[in-house]
Amino acid sequence: MVHTGACIASFLGQGGSRKYHLTWKWLRYFKNDRDRRDLITCGAAAGVAAAFRAPVGGVLFALEEAASWWRSALLWRTFFTTAVVAVVLRSLIEFCRTGKCGLFGQGGLIMFDVNSTKVTYSLPDLLAVMFLGVIGGVFGSFYNYCVDKVLRTYSIINERGPSFKILLVIVISLLTSCCSYGLPWLSQCIPCPPDLAEQCPTESRSGNYKNFQCPPNHYNDLASLFFNTSDDAIRNLFTSGSEKEFHFSTLLVFFVAIFCLGIVTYGIAIPSGLFIPVILAGASYGRFVGKLLALLSNLDVSLFALLGAASFLGGTMRMTVSLCVILLELTNDLLMLPLMMLVLLISKSVADIFNKGVYDQIVKLKGLPYMESHAEPYMKHLIASDVVTGPLVSFSGVEKIGNILHVLRVTRHNGFPVIDEPPYSDAPELCGLVLRTHLLVLLKGKKFTTQRVKIGSEITRTFKAQDFAKAGSGKGVKLEDLEITEEEMEMYIDLHPIANTSPYTVVETMSLAKAVVLFRQLGLRHLCVVPKTPGRPPIVGILTRHDFTPEHVLGLYPHIKPHK
Repeated sequence: MVHTGACIASFLGQGGSRKYHLTWKWLRYFKNDRDRRDLITCGAAAGVAAAFRAPVGGVLFALEEAASWWRSALLWRTFFTTAVVAVVLRSLIEFCRTGKCGLFGQGGLIMFDVNSTKVTYSLPDLLAVMFLGVIGGVFGSFYNYCVDKVLRTYSIINERGPSFKILLVIVISLLTSCCSYGLPWLSQCIPCPPDLAEQCPTESRSGNYKNFQCPPNHYNDLASLFFNTSDDAIRNLFTSGSEKEFHFSTLLVFFVAIFCLGIVTYGIAIPSGLFIPVILAGASYGRFVGKLLALLSNLDVSLFALLGAASFLGGTMRMTVSLCVILLELTNDLLMLPLMMLVLLISKSVADIFNKGVYDQIVKLKGLPYMESHAEPYMKHLIASDVVTGPLVSFSGVEKIGNILHVLRVTRHNGFPVIDEPPYSDAPELCGLVLRTHLLVLLKGKKFTTQRVKIGSEITRTFKAQDFAKAGSGKGVKLEDLEITEEEMEMYIDLHPIANTSPYTVVETMSLAKAVVLFRQLGLRHLCVVPKTPGRPPIVGILTRHDFTPEHVLGLYPHIKPHK
């Protein structure tokens, strides 16, 4: 749902689709990096709000996990988005209660209501909760380690082609089916509880008391977890101990099965996530620990299941505030707030000792140049010019067409510095920064001159601001679309009208750690490094996100030992 929300936002941010006649003029306001990034953040928040019916949790998820650059305007935008989601969702739930949606739309805005259980706790209860947090941290870090190893294996398999992807899905599907059908045979039958509101054993597809080869008026507790939707399985585990009984063996077998199946399922070519399997596994061992400590703790096993789910989520995903609010909105139990905060902080702290969160590991595995919110300690001993690499490619204020085309063909750079030289200035000076996409639009317009002169006013009359707006993925002018003749290759074009004449710059002796903070906090894509002393070329180099990554810096200086 998070991915779906982000995809819809990205679709709208690039102006819709001309192919399917889904375009609106007002969408052109999102055709820039910042607004499109904000829109995708709102889409991710909407996905969380819709999936867990947690509007405030969606806002905090976007703040804590999705957005790398936060500002006050983004706060109210995400809040407005999730508020609309909550209103629409509530309307659809009311509509589905009429029975027109079949098995869909069951339940209300509170998915797993545990508010009926009285919450009172003492010192032994707090010790039990702290123990649960430590277990969640250990299990969570081990889960992340296994997911990382499995994903590396799957990437090798998936590289062999689509047939291997399909074969892998078939194998995992068979394994899941065998476990789901075979393991309940190991469980014992339990008599149906008296004075039960719903039917026991369940006869229809939906229900919480599955018979599964048991005699009349008995149910199989392990089958009731496996042969159910994930929502109903979680609801079963969050049920009070006085209303529903689970054997120790049932909880242990279900935990091991969900733990292992969640690891091997994530990463295959199906739409699957981590949230629900982690909640299921955490609730299983939480209820197991609650039954073990029944003599020492006064907390109900359903509350232990909820805290177990929180501890496992904290141990795998390393989120605290957003998870706390999402779980509170899911369960409608505000009295659990202190215990929830405690277990999340402990599980995250314990898991951080061993490895990083699962999302951070996946980003690293994909090779994306993600920047942490803080600079690495060793960056304090380096300066900005230390990480500038490669020959600097720049253009003159009025440049020859052939030179521009040659540079665009042989490089993949996105930004190029524009340097003014005599007679346009007394000495070489940095005029600004020009983007590859803007160069392509300008070349396609063919406002060339035979002499090396400025024609800025003519270019501004020819082009509109929308012509240089950020194009959608797969759209925009490509280098192959340009048709430049040999005669035009010797002509000139004025770059001054499309150059960003106020790029962010740092002096070459600036601490690399400070440059990292500046780059990330301002949400930059290019950072120009200028010389400290006069009489040198006006620009030393350009820093991009890649230049700040630890892999790049440590590759340049292998003698530096990073702090673990």
